[in-house]
Amino acid sequence: MNITTEYDCATSVAARVAGEDIKQGDYITVLNDVVEFPSFLWAASDSRLPPEEPVRVTFKPGHAGYPYRVITVCLPFVYAKRPKGGMEIFDTRTEQLVRLAPHSGRAVWMRLRKAAKKAARKKKDK
Repeated sequence: MNITTEYDCATSVAARVAGEDIKQGDYITVLNDVVEFPSFLWAASDSRLPPEEPVRVTFKPGHAGYPYRVITVCLPFVYAKRPKGGMEIFDTRTEQLVRLAPHSGRAVWMRLRKAAKKAARKKKDK
């Protein structure tokens, strides 16, 4: 007896994107935050580093994966809407952005937006 199972889902991969490749309507999220420290403040640095040489440290932000929809791009800044309302400004010099697959970004965006509207209605009714 042969049994087959069909799945109606596909895995998509977020792609790193340069600031100049981001366009209005894209769904993006932050992959990494990059912070620079002067090397003379970095206790674990190699003593051969010149004092003016920055040490770059990459952090995983707590909001990684949270989708934003791009309003406009004026490099190095990307202006995007939050699903729950409001706007976010990204600096491509210090934040590594990824473009979400359109169907994935939209699906999560719409669910978050719907949840925010539901919460707002619930709060209003109290």
